[in-house]
Amino acid sequence: MPSIYIIVIAFLLLSWAVQSGLKTRFNKYSKIRLPNGMTGRDVAEKMLRDYGITGVKVESVRGKLTDHYNPATKTVNLSEPVFASCSIAAAAVAAHECGHAVQHAHAYHFLAMRSKLVPAVSFASRWVQWVLLAGVLLLETFPALLLFGIGLFALTTLFSFITLPVEINASTRAVAWLEHAGITDYDTQPKAKSALRWAAYTYVVAALGSLAILLHYIMIFLGGQRR
Repeated sequence: MPSIYIIVIAFLLLSWAVQSGLKTRFNKYSKIRLPNGMTGRDVAEKMLRDYGITGVKVESVRGKLTDHYNPATKTVNLSEPVFASCSIAAAAVAAHECGHAVQHAHAYHFLAMRSKLVPAVSFASRWVQWVLLAGVLLLETFPALLLFGIGLFALTTLFSFITLPVEINASTRAVAWLEHAGITDYDTQPKAKSALRWAAYTYVVAALGSLAILLHYIMIFLGGQRR
């Protein structure tokens, strides 16, 4: 049992370290301009054109780190700092989100798998915290409730791990295109690659953090069964 606690703590420390590294690098690369002066919007629109993708719009959304691709509306949504910025970080983020549009157009299997899980995960995410809380409080009288909560949380954890190849593939596509299209040069390409690598680490952190919490609740359930 103590070894499980050590694993959970290790995952949490790893999450903190990666988040710190990500923030540091993105702050740094947000201050370095692209040689050609293209904005995040320009980069996204060019990548879509180069891949022959039509019917996908590039739009600006409020907030920071709110960038995402919506397959339902076929929109590449870039946060305001990314949409109008000429930085390496903005170009990397814009290309990454367009990478998802490319995946959608090419029917990338992991993206399709993740999309099919969205309804079930949305339901699980809405109720899981309340079920887990009630399950812990009623562990001695109604242990099945906590077990149900663990099942819900396991679904969200599975979703996090399926998300990993989706995000890594989008970053791989973005890195290759940025260099091939001449958006980045000898000096800026490694920086864009580093930014995307650390962005992908965010999802690794999310998956590991979810797994750590899942282990924690499993540990509580097993402890209650042994009483």
